[in-house]
Amino acid sequence: MLDISERKLAIIVLMAHEIGRAEAELRAFIETLNEDEAASLVAVYWIGRGTFEPEELAEAIRTAQQERKTPTADYLLGSPHFADHIEAGAAALDIELSDDEDDLMRGI
Repeated sequence: MLDISERKLAIIVLMAHEIGRAEAELRAFIETLNEDEAASLVAVYWIGRGTFEPEELAEAIRTAQQERKTPTADYLLGSPHFADHIEAGAAALDIELSDDEDDLMRGI
């Protein structure tokens, strides 16, 4: 089970798509995540990247917790396609982010 809300995932994806204008804000947002949220975020990223399968979510989270050597924001922002990987991972886990993204754009 993920320890990060769908809303936070949607915020991260939305900001990541605006990386040229929102990198500092995105970095600050990711840095506010607690360790469990950060591990879940990295697990979703890995699933989207194909490193783990959706049914391996618990293993991906444990691995993210055990192997954390770099701040999460540095790790993710170092990947040029990390927003796409998070979206793909969320989709693989049957998490629908588009409604949350639409709500965020409307300010709800």
